[in-house]
Amino acid sequence: MQLRKVTAASAVALALAVTATACGGGKKDDSSGGGKKIAIGIKFDQPGLGQKTPSGYAGFDVDVATYVAKKLGYSADQIEWKESKSADRETMLQRGDVDFIAATYSITPKRQEKVDFAGPYLLAHQDVLLRADDTKIKAPADLNGKNLCSVAGSTSAQNLKAKLAPKANLQTYPTYSACMSGLQSGAIEALTTDDSILAGYAAQAQFKGKFKLGGFKMTNENYGIGVKKGSALKAKINKALEDMVSDGSWETAVKKNFGPADYKNEPAPKIGDIKS
Repeated sequence: MQLRKVTAASAVALALAVTATACGGGKKDDSSGGGKKIAIGIKFDQPGLGQKTPSGYAGFDVDVATYVAKKLGYSADQIEWKESKSADRETMLQRGDVDFIAATYSITPKRQEKVDFAGPYLLAHQDVLLRADDTKIKAPADLNGKNLCSVAGSTSAQNLKAKLAPKANLQTYPTYSACMSGLQSGAIEALTTDDSILAGYAAQAQFKGKFKLGGFKMTNENYGIGVKKGSALKAKINKALEDMVSDGSWETAVKKNFGPADYKNEPAPKIGDIKS
């Protein structure tokens, strides 16, 4: 009888120990760095910004996120990269799927209702990508009558057509890569989206010297790092971004990822300075 009591007690103790281990082995609260892993959302399909490659992850957003993670106490091998498609970003943050997101994430009032943003860390603009030998398109109005490429679900080309070039012939392609192929073959004459994204594509080795940015600066896109509403990480990430600018790492990352496209980037924005 005594043996059965001891065994039962041991079983209870073991169960409590397992429960405690399970509770303590997960990801730490997002207000404290240095846990076992940190989950970061990026794009997987945007060259120069966030791209999954055979050798790992590369791009400006990846470099910014890696720097921030290090300042939070995480080494590169402690980062768990997660694909954050545009339509999924707010949901991923609200569910806690990721600790923060750096994925060409423009700060807008509508998004700020659902999540918080650190930054901005890059000021981009809507622009067009043209063939390097194009001499006819010098302003947005010159796109009237021209074949303009839009990616399915994107509003960039639709905005341009509605406001600046109403007679542009809007073509819908499934991906930016398909648009690049069309631009190269002459099937389309211009591709429009954020200049940072265009520079990333133009900087790829196979496209070197074949394309140029129009430099039209049609909108302001303030890229921020998204965090869950009320997260204490916001202030810590802001400090990390300030450090990245002050120690020269930000400028190094810009040149590495966008330099081959001759991308004339804006200076690093000040934290909280959101251009309308």
